[in-house]
Amino acid sequence: MRHQRCLQHALRGLAVSAGAAAIALVVAACTVTGSPATHGAVTPAPLRPTAPSSSPLALGVFEPGEWTSYQPVEKFAAETGRSPSIVLIYSGWREPFQAGFAATVNAHHAEPFVQLEPTGASLAAIAAGKYDGYLTTYAGQVRAFGHPVILSFAAEMNGSWYAWGYGHTPAQQFVAAWRHVVNVFRARGARNVTWLWTVNTITEPSAPLQQWWPGASYVDWVGIDGYFFRAEDTFASVFGATITQVRALTSDPILVGETAVGPVAGAAKIAGLFAGARAAHLAGLVWFDQARHDGLYHQDWRLADSPARLAAFRNAAKTLLPERALVPRPPPHSPRMAGRPGARAAPRPTGVRGVTSCSWFVTGC
Repeated sequence: MRHQRCLQHALRGLAVSAGAAAIALVVAACTVTGSPATHGAVTPAPLRPTAPSSSPLALGVFEPGEWTSYQPVEKFAAETGRSPSIVLIYSGWREPFQAGFAATVNAHHAEPFVQLEPTGASLAAIAAGKYDGYLTTYAGQVRAFGHPVILSFAAEMNGSWYAWGYGHTPAQQFVAAWRHVVNVFRARGARNVTWLWTVNTITEPSAPLQQWWPGASYVDWVGIDGYFFRAEDTFASVFGATITQVRALTSDPILVGETAVGPVAGAAKIAGLFAGARAAHLAGLVWFDQARHDGLYHQDWRLADSPARLAAFRNAAKTLLPERALVPRPPPHSPRMAGRPGARAAPRPTGVRGVTSCSWFVTGC
């Protein structure tokens, strides 16, 4: 969702870093642009996961604060009556792989889903190998984790709200950077990754999705981020055009990587969200369970804040989600979560041009 991820990094970093300096770093990182690069070499396709159309929908969630305690996810499970099988976290550039968090998610019989975001780094520099040290280390950490990880990079590139997105960075730079990142992980032997190519729903003028497509050998699943903002929103109006374009590119499984039904759309739309995802044979959906109060695009998405929406979610889940036990407490000797993203502020990028202020961060627009 536009601006949400960068804000998460800011909130995490401000908890442990020095006030104004940390804000300046995050604000600058939100709006960096880059320069052209060439595509990486093509490598054979990895072992590819599958999500048969007959499978039940998988449920995922993002919860603020989950990187320090799993309690928010457990609370979500208790409130909704369903244990999520996917837990989403955002990872800023230069942040390490959160192995402790991933181990906790795995101990709760779920799969970590990481949105890796190139804040403060140009895609051209990434494609040119200038961050290979960081990527190689990260890939090694993922490989050492040894369990499945869903990994996305530079999500929502077809939107205009990120420096790596439409109108800021050429699509060919995204393709080159995506391929390079995947190649680095493969070279490091991190074969436990499901590569999720994530786009935003087509809600504003932009070029066709095809221009950002890295190629079948570089993608395992497709992610689509989309929200029910308005009373007139339906599954077809929010996701239909995007699914049509994706299906023209690939038959890979589709996961709704971020979604929620806001108070403006109303509780009645939740059943349509789940039913539409099921009818479209999607792999699952990830609910963005965060409270915002900053206008149409930043509504209060938390289910617990709306008895009507929570009840609608529970009712839809009974019919359209698989029956799973509530999240179990990890055994006494399960891995503890070590640290959290943003514990150490990343160094200020050097040699980067095109940095401007990020007014949304100051105003919460």
